[in-house]
Amino acid sequence: MTRSPAGAVVTGAGRGLGRQLARLLLARGYQVLVTDVNPASAQEAADELGDGATALAVDVRDQAQVEAARDAIVSRAGRLDVWVNNAGVLVTGPAWEQDEAGRRLMLDVNALGTINGTVAAISAMRRTGGGHVVNIVSLAGLTAVAGEAVYAASKHAAIGFSLSTMADLRLAGVRDVDISCVCPDGIWTPMLHDKLDDPGSALSFSGKLLKAEEVVEAVRTVLDKPRLVTALPGRRGLAARLASLAPRLGLAAAPLVVARGRRTQKRLLADLRQRGAPKA
Repeated sequence: MTRSPAGAVVTGAGRGLGRQLARLLLARGYQVLVTDVNPASAQEAADELGDGATALAVDVRDQAQVEAARDAIVSRAGRLDVWVNNAGVLVTGPAWEQDEAGRRLMLDVNALGTINGTVAAISAMRRTGGGHVVNIVSLAGLTAVAGEAVYAASKHAAIGFSLSTMADLRLAGVRDVDISCVCPDGIWTPMLHDKLDDPGSALSFSGKLLKAEEVVEAVRTVLDKPRLVTALPGRRGLAARLASLAPRLGLAAAPLVVARGRRTQKRLLADLRQRGAPKA
């Protein structure tokens, strides 16, 4: 028997993709806790989303805050069914040009934040009949990414953790908790929009920029039919996996791919200036 939707949590939901994912879950009948490190953004998103959405300021690096979010939705909805780890940070450039604070921020938010959310969610889901953790990762978690080495490291960690935790769940006999990693290419959201004039992020612009709606649709699909790893778009996902299987070839192709991304950045910037629109 299929049970009715209860509670869901989305991290990093104050704007962009996270807000749209919260909207998807509301449309599917969940009571949704919208979380963001910025309390004003979280509240603004919840107000816009309307009935069924509540806000809570959560720094995903802090396990106590993450657990408080879990307890809040269980108290309100009676059960936690879905947890979406969406919060993420991107700082670009070679690792040796980044300061320690920037490197640590990416690792703590993108990797440790995903771990904190997943562990907190699993502990509730195991008590209340199962659930689904969806981790928004990146194609950067599948291959080498010039200009985004530390970011890629954080995303590789998120995928490695997710797959290994699924193995642990199954070895423990837990069959009603699933973890899915959705790995999109560059998404045209505020985070990437802010990188238009940043040459270090050129690789994110080297393919077809995804619309947030396309990632939302991928999440909808894995919620209906759990899948361990979903790459978007599929062709770029295949290319990323092939590059990882043959790293010398992938590295040899990197300058061409980066050059393509920089051309896209320049074109988009020129389009914005022609329309008189601000970059961010």
